[in-house]
Amino acid sequence: MEANTLDCLVVGGGPAGLTAAIYLSRYHLDILVVDGGKSRAATIPCTHNHAGYPDGISGTELVERMRAQAQRYGARIESGQVTRLHREKDGHFTAEWGSGPVTARTVLLATGVTNRRPPMDEALHDDALARGLIRYCPICDGYEVTDKKVGVIGSGKGGVNEAIFLRGYTKDVTLIAPDKALSVSAEDRVRLNEVGIVTVDGPAEAVAISDSCITVDTAEGHFTFDSVYPALGSDVHNQLAEQAGAKLSSDACVVVDSHMRTSVPGLFAAGDVVLGLDQISNAMGQGGVASTAIRNDLAKERSLLRE
Repeated sequence: MEANTLDCLVVGGGPAGLTAAIYLSRYHLDILVVDGGKSRAATIPCTHNHAGYPDGISGTELVERMRAQAQRYGARIESGQVTRLHREKDGHFTAEWGSGPVTARTVLLATGVTNRRPPMDEALHDDALARGLIRYCPICDGYEVTDKKVGVIGSGKGGVNEAIFLRGYTKDVTLIAPDKALSVSAEDRVRLNEVGIVTVDGPAEAVAISDSCITVDTAEGHFTFDSVYPALGSDVHNQLAEQAGAKLSSDACVVVDSHMRTSVPGLFAAGDVVLGLDQISNAMGQGGVASTAIRNDLAKERSLLRE
């Protein structure tokens, strides 16, 4: 191996990146994980749909366990933010971050997405999130709001679909416009009415929380809920993929093949930056697939036989 050239640089220390790191390290490859420390998984108070934890596990503990497992097999994990990624003429990649540039034969982008938040104080938001008063993934935790009073802040097709999805858990669902008048099609208005979802014009603002409820202020007055789901979309962290020349989909996610290869040779992607499914298990699966493809692609370039 060329001096100071990594086999793989993993950008992102969430479930996708850390799963890949575990596999890559067990393949006896020289890797580095650069973690910006903003994994959404770490913000989950307690996940109950992760297989193997019947009583649930906090996102923080899950991520810490995965980090420890990767490090046990030799993975180096550093805190920092990769700000630039460039593919050189020799096919290797140069990445720049706080500790200086690094060179790698392959790169795995597991940079994820950021949920768009409702307009409220950051500390108040984080407190509400920790208490389950604000939730972002009905697939993950819709079960937790069974038969409770739920508010959805959203508009258009996305807001309607999320509200109707949550209607499968509780009959008390209110869809609140994030801005002014609720913007939905006539067809969607019929769908909402058919299942008994209340609609409220905005603008919506979370104004107060207590131990057991959250109050949203709107143009039509105050509404109190057990939990609120902001259905405001998300921002994909695709900047590094763009810098490297990778193809993006119409919804700004990184396009990959069945082995998580992007359109740029040697560049891989996994997790919500590929598909915003918000599922830890899906991100982990993609990380495992990507890591094996990386190992096999490297084996075509040089022998990985033990000496």
